[in-house]
Amino acid sequence: MNALVIDAFEFCRTNSTREGVTPVAEMERLSRDCADNSGAIEWRAEGSTSKQGFPQMRLAVAGTVQLTCQRCLTPFAYEIDSATLLMLGESDAHADEIEEIVDDETIDVIVGTRSMNLMDLMEDEALLALPQAPKHEVCPDTGLLDSVKSEKKSPFEALRELKKS
Repeated sequence: MNALVIDAFEFCRTNSTREGVTPVAEMERLSRDCADNSGAIEWRAEGSTSKQGFPQMRLAVAGTVQLTCQRCLTPFAYEIDSATLLMLGESDAHADEIEEIVDDETIDVIVGTRSMNLMDLMEDEALLALPQAPKHEVCPDTGLLDSVKSEKKSPFEALRELKKS
């Protein structure tokens, strides 16, 4: 994945915007969680300053990835559509201070840098949008799986046969 390194504080101060489309195949961590490398993630980052004067970035990611269903183990298309607001602190202590001042669970406060990889933030946002246990709404035809389950005899069946004798 091509790094897109920005000065996060300058990006926010100048109300900058960046957007693009990155193939899943170029997102190493995301592709490890996917059934295959097909698909792409559209992303957008907007810098600004909060009402309290803190630098902030709005990140949005959207796209379709292939995940493996945990019930039937077949791949399925999963729609990612997520956005978050990040406020930037200059250090861990400053980030903690901002969290206390803002006191809003919907806003994440992170430590910003003058050489921040924007693509890593986008990949993080896409990963956070994935379900913990991906599953189809309704699994496709499970007839073969059901027939295997029904063919399996209960271990107590042999005891029942002995009792009848």
